[in-house]
Amino acid sequence: MDRFPSFLALRAFEAAARRGSFTAASKELHLTPSAISHQVRALERHFGRKLFSRQGIRVVLTEGGARLAEELGHGFAIINAACSRFAAAPQAQQLAIHCAPSLASKWLGPRLPAFLRAHPAITLRLSSGAEPIDLTRNDGLDLVISYGAALFRPGLVVESFGPEEIVALCSPPLAARCAVDDPACGAWLIDSSVSPVGWTEWFALNGLPPPPPAPRPAFDRGALSVSAAVQGLGIALESRWFALDELASGELVAWGEGRLKPVVRALHFLSYRAAQRDLAPILAFRTWLQAALPAGALSEVAPG
Repeated sequence: MDRFPSFLALRAFEAAARRGSFTAASKELHLTPSAISHQVRALERHFGRKLFSRQGIRVVLTEGGARLAEELGHGFAIINAACSRFAAAPQAQQLAIHCAPSLASKWLGPRLPAFLRAHPAITLRLSSGAEPIDLTRNDGLDLVISYGAALFRPGLVVESFGPEEIVALCSPPLAARCAVDDPACGAWLIDSSVSPVGWTEWFALNGLPPPPPAPRPAFDRGALSVSAAVQGLGIALESRWFALDELASGELVAWGEGRLKPVVRALHFLSYRAAQRDLAPILAFRTWLQAALPAGALSEVAPG
């Protein structure tokens, strides 16, 4: 005897025993009465004993058949309950995001737990890198958050995070001893090799002459520049978004705050495939992001 009988035969027998009729079982299982009878006979051959006593057109469970029917009833009830729980559970959804490094670590990352609590069915994969990502050539990503500029391609939608303030950031002791109009303070400036906003623009905006050339440290990540400023290495020109915690704690201050203007510029952009705009995980992230942004709005950007 095989260790386990045909599941189809067990199912046909359980339905016939529960309903008390091959005809009723056939309607429940969308089979013919003869198919039910065939499955029951196969099960009887498997066990080597009768499960039903045939009395004319009626079938009555034998003593052994009644015991088997009771046990199978419990088993099928467990299977039905498991299937119902699985069907009612939220469907797992994947969302792969590639984000510019400094925004990922300084702004997006600390806020992602709130997104995941609001959307527990979404499995998030976050990667970061400064290199441009072309979604038309990368099927493994759903969303790209880029810094400085976005790649415009047919079939893609690009949305701006809105304007950001790019400010001069330094430690309080350095701000106390370094006047903005002091040429010697030019040696304390930190350069960013990836930022689209440089010191020349900031000084010009504020009507100040640029400091004379001097050896200066440079970093290729805004987060690194902010960290260097906290350590007192110099003055970083970066987005406030990269230093929200440091400004709130007092580790950093805006150099010349209240007297000098920040450069205001859109620096971060969200890209996704137009055909996937309404996919549930993408729509959920965009809706959450819209509410999380300080400006409170994502705005579509046209190429050009």
